[in-house]
Amino acid sequence: MRAIFAGLPWWVKWVAVPVIALVVFGGLIATVVGFVIALLFKVLVFVALVGGLIYIVRKFMSNSWSRSDW
Repeated sequence: MRAIFAGLPWWVKWVAVPVIALVVFGGLIATVVGFVIALLFKVLVFVALVGGLIYIVRKFMSNSWSRSDW
């Protein structure tokens, strides 16, 4: 592979080849990036909901204990 790129100008290696790769695989890259972002968003929503549930349950349990002290 290095022998193929050895005689080529720098702009072919660093500009033309990446642009061709983005054109060919752009849809695939966009799909993978979109999937990862959607997955991270769902994980974030899950963590927020579980954290909120734990907060509400602890708040309710502390209120019920203080009421029973009366």
